[in-house]
Amino acid sequence: MPSEGRCWETLQALRRSDKGRICYHRDWLLRGEDVLEECMSLPKLSSYSGWVVDHVLPHMQENPPPSETSASPRSTSALGQPSFVPKSPVGDPAFSPASSATPNGTTDKYESQHTEPMVLQSSQGIKVEGCIRMYELLHRMKGAEGLRQWQEEQESQARALSEMASEQLKRFDERKELKHHKEFQDLREVMEKSSREALGQQEKLKAEHHHRAKILNLKLREAEQQRLKHVERERLRKEEGQIRLRNLYALQEEVLHLSQQLDATDQRRDLPRVDLSAFRTRGNQLCGLISGIIRATSENGFPTAEEQAVAERALQEMRDLLVNLQQEIARACEDRRRQDEEEAQVKRQESQVQQGPEVRKEPPASRQGPGGKLNKDLQVKVQDSTMQWYQQLQEASSQCVLAFEGLSNSKDSQAKKIKMDLQKAATIPVSQISTIAGSKLKEIFDKIHSLLSGKPVQSGGRSVSVTLNPQGLDFVQYKLAEKFVKQGEEEVASHHEAAFPIAVVASGIWELHPRVGDLILAHLHRKCPYSVPFYPAFKEGMALEDYQRMLGYKVTDSIVEQQDSFLKRMSGMIRLYAAIIQLRWPYGNRQEIHPHGLNHGWRWLAQILNMEPLSDVTATLLFDFLEVCGNALMTQYQLQFWKTMLLIKEDYFPRIEAITSPGQMGSFIRLKQFLEKCLQRKEIPVPKGFLTSSFWRS
Repeated sequence: MPSEGRCWETLQALRRSDKGRICYHRDWLLRGEDVLEECMSLPKLSSYSGWVVDHVLPHMQENPPPSETSASPRSTSALGQPSFVPKSPVGDPAFSPASSATPNGTTDKYESQHTEPMVLQSSQGIKVEGCIRMYELLHRMKGAEGLRQWQEEQESQARALSEMASEQLKRFDERKELKHHKEFQDLREVMEKSSREALGQQEKLKAEHHHRAKILNLKLREAEQQRLKHVERERLRKEEGQIRLRNLYALQEEVLHLSQQLDATDQRRDLPRVDLSAFRTRGNQLCGLISGIIRATSENGFPTAEEQAVAERALQEMRDLLVNLQQEIARACEDRRRQDEEEAQVKRQESQVQQGPEVRKEPPASRQGPGGKLNKDLQVKVQDSTMQWYQQLQEASSQCVLAFEGLSNSKDSQAKKIKMDLQKAATIPVSQISTIAGSKLKEIFDKIHSLLSGKPVQSGGRSVSVTLNPQGLDFVQYKLAEKFVKQGEEEVASHHEAAFPIAVVASGIWELHPRVGDLILAHLHRKCPYSVPFYPAFKEGMALEDYQRMLGYKVTDSIVEQQDSFLKRMSGMIRLYAAIIQLRWPYGNRQEIHPHGLNHGWRWLAQILNMEPLSDVTATLLFDFLEVCGNALMTQYQLQFWKTMLLIKEDYFPRIEAITSPGQMGSFIRLKQFLEKCLQRKEIPVPKGFLTSSFWRS
């Protein structure tokens, strides 16, 4: 058909036109495609174009629109020019069934939108486009109808599935409830069964418990009876122990009283010349034996029956000793009386004869001991010169205390503050003495020397000087000496090497301030009378606690300190004394002699060897003294020193061993082994911690 060919020519012309090259889509903005890229690609016809050409255009040729018949030649020659059309060909009866109404019964929106005339480039293009739009609208309507039907089907299926799920849920709940009911029934049956078994087990346990309770009650009654018996035995033991302890104290008091009677007998001048030293020696040994038993008792709690028997035998021996002494004195008095009578009778005969020449009298016999041997018995009391020196030092210490009594007892707050500052300035530097370095030791010495010289020193962030109070110097000297001795009692007792740095500072201060040295000796003799050496005697009427304090023991609330603690303190002070007598301050004047040098140590050793040993005390102090000062004494006295060591081994060791109980042999064995090793090597080793030249260069 010519119209069909012309239509295809039109389509080809449109395809070749500039506008036809543009790919136009109404939803291009939603797709987000590149417009320019589509412009460059070849134009494509719609997928509905073939259908439109085959089915729509023939109907349009049968009813040509009026615009074609009346079109001017100009319009036919120029298809690209715009023209006015009244409406789209969708009003053709061929399309009435599809476009008459929408599924909802409303008029198609497409018709209402094209009621007004439009300016088009070509009528054929408009027709084709209209057909395309109608076809798309038709498909949308069919899709909407299909979607609606699908939705209805889905809803009906969903309702059916929901009803089925609801029924299944009901069945599931019923089965679950039935299962829970069965489980509950089973659980209740199990619990009832367990309860019955538990009740049976409980009854069984009750029976067993009742049986065991009976057995335990029997055992408890037996244990309570045993405990009561034990408590009763312990009470009886304590009562017997206290009785034995009181008896032991009474025995000691009686022994000391008998010892005083022995001493009183020795001091009588009207008695004949009788050697009483053996009685005194044995009396002192018996006193030491009972004192050792009491010290051991203070450590163990109560004395045993064996210890009480030993003390009673010692008392009986002391009584026998006093009786023998009195008999000896009585025999001596009788011999003297008889000798006096004989001498008087001779004189009477001589006077009767009245001879001219006088008879020369023979000289009296020399005072010798039994068998013509010299008396080798040791003494108990200290020499008179040493005792006088001891009393002078104690008197000087008492005068020093009286000198600063006003400062000590002052109620004034300013005076109390000065006293506290001075005490800190005096004691804190001594507490800081150690073996760290010689330079640090020199700083401490200079600080103490400056304080004693009246110069201000820093203490606790404040400037302190003894010139702040007229009694300040006496107070500082006393407290300083007391602190030195306390360091020996505590620090040296725990760390033996600390004796040397403390001693060298004390020796230097002693050399520059002699009064401080005298106060050091006074404090040392008061706390450790064995450093004199001095064994205080028990006086009649003296309390036992006071006597124990005189011996150096600490007594707190009527409780005497343990023997180990007592020996440890005495050891520390003897070690400090032994270090002081051999050391000098290296920065002092070497031309001056030591204020209290080795000659005093030699005197102490000689005097303690001339006195009766004390159980456990003498051996401990001799070991500490020789270990610290033995090397210096060996260098100074050489052969004489070794003779003294042999004397200790051969003569003094048996005396110590005779008065030492088996439980107190530790100190004696230690001294014996030390001395035997030194005699074997012929050398006393340098004490550990001795200050060398390298110490002062540090």
